[in-house]
Formats: sequence, C-alpha cells, structure tokens
Amino acid sequence: MLSLWVSRPVERRKNIYPRQVVMERRSLLHTQAPLFPLQIPPNIFKSSQLEATASMGSSAIHIREAVVVTPSEPTPSTILPLSALDSQPFLRFTIEYLLIFKPPHRQAGSHQALISACLKSALAQALVPYYPLAGRVRPSPQGTLLEVVCQAQGAVFIEAASDHVAANFEWAPRHITQWRRLLSLCVPDVLQGGPSLVVQLTWLRDGNAALGVGFNHCLIDGIGSGEFLNSFAELARRQELGGRGELTPKPVWDRHYVDSICPHETSREYSGASAAAGEFSQVLDISGLNSRFSSERLVPTAVVFDRTSLNELKKAASSTSMYTSFEVLSAHVWRSWARSLNLPSNQVLKLVFSTNIRNRVEPGIPNGYYGNAFVLARLQSTARDLTEKGLGHVTRLVKRAKDRVGPEYVRAIIDSVREGRVEADLTSTLVISQWSTLGLDRVDFGMGRPVHIAPICCDRYCLILPRTGGRQDGVKVMVAVPASAVDKYERLVKNTSCS
Repeated sequence: MLSLWVSRPVERRKNIYPRQVVMERRSLLHTQAPLFPLQIPPNIFKSSQLEATASMGSSAIHIREAVVVTPSEPTPSTILPLSALDSQPFLRFTIEYLLIFKPPHRQAGSHQALISACLKSALAQALVPYYPLAGRVRPSPQGTLLEVVCQAQGAVFIEAASDHVAANFEWAPRHITQWRRLLSLCVPDVLQGGPSLVVQLTWLRDGNAALGVGFNHCLIDGIGSGEFLNSFAELARRQELGGRGELTPKPVWDRHYVDSICPHETSREYSGASAAAGEFSQVLDISGLNSRFSSERLVPTAVVFDRTSLNELKKAASSTSMYTSFEVLSAHVWRSWARSLNLPSNQVLKLVFSTNIRNRVEPGIPNGYYGNAFVLARLQSTARDLTEKGLGHVTRLVKRAKDRVGPEYVRAIIDSVREGRVEADLTSTLVISQWSTLGLDRVDFGMGRPVHIAPICCDRYCLILPRTGGRQDGVKVMVAVPASAVDKYERLVKNTSCS
C-alpha cells in the first residue's frame, strides 16, 4: 500500500480512518491543517508508484514529501456528469506538463521550504473553484458517458530533489522516459480511483526548479489546464496578501454548454458531417508501421522553428494563399515524418490534430470553461502523395480538415460518443497537439516565467511547444521517431525552404 499524508481544510473533521493517528503540522505561512494518512491501493499506480529514490538516466530523484492536498474551504459533495466530449475514449489518460523555472533568489533550505509551502497553500485554494479536480472520475452507471465523484478527495503534491540542472532541459531527452520521475506518481488508468491532479515540485542541483503537473484529461482540456495553472500561479503570488480575490477568467464547469450543441435525436442535416467525423476511422497497415513503433527504439527529437523558418514554409507552400503557421508547420512535419519512414507508396497515412471549438459552435462556449471543448480534425493521404505533391498540396489538406470542423461536425462526434460508436484507431497516424497557444509560457509562481516547457515523456505524439526565455518568436516541435528514421527526419524537417 502507498501511504500519503492528506491535508484537510482548516475546520475539524471526524477521523474517518480508524486506528490511524491524526497528525498536525504548522506551515511556514502560519496556517494549520490536520493531516490524515491515506492508504491508496497500489494497483492504481501499477509499477509507477512513488519511490524514495528513482533513477533518471545518470541522475536520481529523491522524494522529500508526498501529501494529498484538499480544498481549503468546504466544496460541494456531489456527482457531476461529464460531457460527451469529456467521455471520448481517446481522452482517458493524463496530460503531463514539465515547466522549468529559474527563481531569482536560488537558495536552499528555508527558501525552498517557503516556496513549497506557498504552492501547497495556493493549490488548496485553487481547488475550491476548481473542486472537480479534487474528485475522482468513473464510468457512469447509466450509459456510455463518465462522471466525477466530488467529495474533496484531493490532489497529490510531491516535493523532490534531483541532480539535474536547468540546462539539461534545453533540448530533447536522451530517451522517451528520461524525465518520467519528475512526475513520479503516474496514473495509468484514470477511471480506477486515482487522483485527477498531481503536482510535483523538484529542486534541481543548481537551485532551479522543475514543476511536473498531471491532469486527468477527462476533466480538463489543454486550454482549461493552462488557465488552471495560471490561476494556481496567481494564487501563489498573492500569498503575501492573503491569497484572496477573484480568478481571471472565472472557472466555468457547466457541461451543458457542450451538451446543448447536439440534440439527442439524430437529424438528417448532419448525416454528412457524421460520415466525415468517422471517415478515417480505420487504415490498413500494409507496411507494419505499428509493430515498428512498438518494437523499435524511439528517439526523441526537438526542432526549433523561428519566425524566419515559419515564413519560409509559408512561401514554399504558396505564393498567394494565406496559410497559418500551424497549417504549414503541421503539413511540413507530417511530410517529413512520412518521408523519413521509407514506406510503400500506397501506404495510407493519417494526420490527426486537436481543434478548439469554443468559437466554432452555437451556442458559444463561455470564457473560463475548462472542460474538453475540442475535437480531432482528421485527414489522410498516401505516402506517394505526401512525397510527390509537395508542401502546398498537403497544407491545403490540413486547412480543409480544419475548416470542416463546425457545428455539424461536432454534433456528429457527440452523437457517436453517446451511442458508443467512437473507437480510437491510430494505425499509421501522426497526432499533433498545439501547446504553444495554451498560456503555459505565462505561468509564474513567483519564480519568474518558465525557461523551458516540455512533456514529461516525449513519445510518438507530436507537440508544438512555445519558445521561452525571451525567445517567443517561434515554436519548438518535439516528437519521437524510430531510431532508423531519426537522422532522415531531422534532415528533412530542418529544411524549410523546399516545397
């Protein structure tokens, strides 16, 4: 069994854990909260349980403390239904961010303890308006959707120390799980009672800090998680003033904004959109690409595209059409990825990317809504066309797929989820997620803005990340590719002048 200390709200509660000793500690912020030992079944975390010392390449992670932080004030005890978009099968995992900070005053000892206490206090406060993140997600007994049980179960906060230094995170890790222990508590099955939010503050050898954060994706999307982190950070900065005040934007839970997009009755008007939404559900893997990704060593890559590089791609794609940076970059990365794999010319490949629907549907979704408000845009092409028809052709495909996402497309996906017809088939697929627009580069806990932003694990999912450290004129693209293809991929993707 994994034993954690549970930080409860200030008011006294009945000891619900018989034969356990209730302990108290006084924080550095002069607030007092009872701590309850909590037993968590180890099967929730499988082989990724917390360890006192964990290897991370040539470095080690030493866990100093692990506590469960609950809301600082009473919150509703209820069961909340999740929307159809929240309940999509492919979202049943944890979003994992890694932010590296360089505090202006990098001292050890009491300074680190003060920051840690500040973050725990701010987290407890953030869990009041965001109280579903302190809950646990489970399947609804009444159908194909999910629900969250809100009983102030809490989020996990871990403090650790590492031999790493900030410079280690400037580029890609040496292997896909090298940074895994910077979020030591992994929840592989998000529907089995594990925490919906895990935060780990790791102090680096040079006095800098790494913040690993994991969110249950069923509860929150990328935009919502970025807003939560900025609110969490704002509360941390307010600690000297008592940590009070309204959050901006104000968190919005109401899932009816998404549910109202689609009536329960299927109508003819979006039967075509329904076909489009499921048009590329399955592809025949004639080249053994899936087994190649599962059996061959994957090598993480990180390539920076500054404004000049992005403009070169736009010129290569078209001299007249106005494509966005995302459209040309996605097309370029997909082409480079496909060409590097040396596939048969008739192999069909898919590109899937998340598309925000907040301003694409009626009625609109309000600012501050943090539930899943995106769908996957999809397109496909043969390896031959990706190679021979050029960047302009592929960029047009990307733009067409993005433009197809409208109210009817979204309604079709929602109905598919409600009827249990959605299956996540990623055969021969590159998945792209745009983190550069989530506001992660603005997160400031009082240690300054992050100097590096990355995923905890760099795998086959492609991420478009913001550039940081005063270099906000471009993006960084991270993806892991098979070792046999990595040299060719990097050569192709760095060539931004070819069409």
